[in-house]
Amino acid sequence: MIKRIGYIVLLCVVFAACKEKNNFIIEGQFKNAAAGSKVYLFGIQKDQALPLDSTVFSEKGEFKFQYSTPGVDFFRIASGNNEYMIIAQNGDQIKIDADLTDKTLAYNISGATEADKLGELNKVKNQYISKISDIQSQFDEAVNANPDQRDAIMEKMRPAYTQEIDGLNKAVLKFVQENTTSLAGFYAANLLNPSEFEKELVEYSDKIKSNFNENKAVTEFLVKMAKLKSVQIGQPAPEFTINSIDGKPIKLSDFKGKYVMLDFWASWCMPCRQENPNVVKAYHAYKGKNFTILGISLDKDAVAWKNAVIADKLEWAQAGDLKDFDSPTAVLYSIEAIPSSFIIDPAGKIIAKNLRGEELDAFLNKTLR
Repeated sequence: MIKRIGYIVLLCVVFAACKEKNNFIIEGQFKNAAAGSKVYLFGIQKDQALPLDSTVFSEKGEFKFQYSTPGVDFFRIASGNNEYMIIAQNGDQIKIDADLTDKTLAYNISGATEADKLGELNKVKNQYISKISDIQSQFDEAVNANPDQRDAIMEKMRPAYTQEIDGLNKAVLKFVQENTTSLAGFYAANLLNPSEFEKELVEYSDKIKSNFNENKAVTEFLVKMAKLKSVQIGQPAPEFTINSIDGKPIKLSDFKGKYVMLDFWASWCMPCRQENPNVVKAYHAYKGKNFTILGISLDKDAVAWKNAVIADKLEWAQAGDLKDFDSPTAVLYSIEAIPSSFIIDPAGKIIAKNLRGEELDAFLNKTLR
């Protein structure tokens, strides 16, 4: 009889161990959570949150989720407007705690390899986000006290704000470069602005090509980076044909033998309209030195586009197909934000990207001799 009981106990232990390996567990405690209010577990699919499970907070703000996943993947815990990133795989027993009143959305996570890495990243981020939040609060207080001095206050506080943002970006990039075998590193990479860290992200994508073969988010990122790599500085500019503003086809190869700047913009894009005077100035200063511009509009409204061309005195060739960011040319050049620009040399090679204002003038002055 004793042997029989022992056998049953052993079976229970084995079964429990197998059960843990077939799912992951998240145990959390959130301060200032209302007892009985809901907390949700979301999956992430193509940047969309997919509801997976929900439960309610205990009187102590505690909750628990148990779920199964085919492989290591991203999840979110959400309560109200607060969301917290989780990386989990079957077998993980993750601990998370946060304060729902913390506007910076800081949280602690641990208990598994990826969770611990994510915890490291959070510590790095929180140091800077806390300082940035303080600067924002100081700015708001100063503006509330002196609303007519808003611009002056902004200029005074901008250096401190910029310093912390730069520090945050450098710290996140360092974490990315040091964690090429971790999904936490991949998550960190997605916190960086692709237009500012294009070269670094492309290099990172080359390093992780075979590390996360079953993760859809990584696969989509690699495809995106491969396209971006084709329009990096030093690459031949991809050929395209697009209709001009008056409906006539224009090819990039029509400009071969000249320096040409492809200027992606739109009438509805205020940063584009604000930059247009600088582009006009550059055009008139260098059009006699084998330089021209091809404007590529992402407008969907032909009338608004044409009116903006006239209003901003854009005298160079204009083209577009009224398809917004779905324009085949915009997709070909991996345009995700405007204004965006490419300078192409007479041989058809990309030699500069996204230069504006004084940087554009300095580059053209140095290059067009």
